[in-house]
Amino acid sequence: MMSSSSDILRIAIQKSGRLSERSFSLLGQCGVDIDHKKERLLVKSMNYPVELMMVRDDDIPAYVYDGVCDLGIVGQNVVAEKLERGSLREIRSLGFGYCRLSLAADPASGLSKGSDLAGKRIATSYPNILSRYLKKIDIKASIITISGSVEIAPSLDIADVICDLVSTGGTLRANGLREFFTIFESQAVVVGKPNLSSEFKEDLLTQLLQRLDGVLKAQRTKYIMMNAPIDAIQEIKAIIPGMEDPTIVPLTTPGKVAIHAVAPEQMFWETMERLKKAGASSILVVPIEKIIE
Repeated sequence: MMSSSSDILRIAIQKSGRLSERSFSLLGQCGVDIDHKKERLLVKSMNYPVELMMVRDDDIPAYVYDGVCDLGIVGQNVVAEKLERGSLREIRSLGFGYCRLSLAADPASGLSKGSDLAGKRIATSYPNILSRYLKKIDIKASIITISGSVEIAPSLDIADVICDLVSTGGTLRANGLREFFTIFESQAVVVGKPNLSSEFKEDLLTQLLQRLDGVLKAQRTKYIMMNAPIDAIQEIKAIIPGMEDPTIVPLTTPGKVAIHAVAPEQMFWETMERLKKAGASSILVVPIEKIIE
C-alpha cells in the first residue's frame, strides 16, 4: 500500500463534486499553490510541502485512517457513515458543504416523529447513521440500502420512507416527498488521525492550520471605516457588532474623527442605517482577505 511521504503533508480531497472546488480555493487562499489538472490524481504543491490526492469522497476516511494520507477534507456525513465514531479527529470545521440527513415520505404518510418509523421500510444510502439513530430512539424498522436515487424508492413501493441528504429540498418535492425531520447535520471538515507520523508533519499541520484559521476568520469579518463626531464615538461603538478597541484618528475638521474597526459579524443595511443616524458619515465596509493573530 502506498504510504505517506515523510517530508510532506498528503491531503485527500474529493476528486470532483460539491466539495472539490471549494477545497482547492481554500488551500489557494492559504498560500498552497496547486497546478490542478483533473486527469492527475496525485499532485504536489509548487511552493509548499503539501501533496493532494484526488479520490472519491467515500474513500477519504479510509485513506486517512489507514495512513495513506495524513489529512482529508470531507463531509462529516461521510466520516460518520464510513468509520466508527472516534476513529478520526475533526481538526477544523470549514463552514461550507452544509447539508443534512433527513427523513422524508409522502406528505399524506402522517410521519412527524421518530416513533412513527416503527415497522416502516426505510431506504437510504447511509445505513450506519440511520441504524445508530434508530437504536438511539429504540425503534425497530427495516433498513433498505440503496446506493443512489433513493428518492424514487417510495414510488416503486420499495420503501415507505427515505433517509437521504438534503440541501434545498427541491429533489424531494420533485418526487412528491416531504422532509419531516433531520437526524444528522453535516459540513466539510479537515480530519486526521489523533497523531501524525512525525514531529515535522505536526509542525507543518500547525502552520497550515494557522493560515487556515486566518482565512476562515477573515471570511467572517469586515473592516469598517467611517467619519463621525467625537461625541458620537461611544454610541457608534455600541452599535457595531463585536467592535473592540477601534482605531480613532483625528480629522482636520474640528470635532470629527475617523473610526476604523474590525467587526467579526456580518454588517447589515440596518446596522449601517443606525450608524448614520448616530452621526456617522462616509461609512465603508470592505472584506478582509487574511487575518493572523
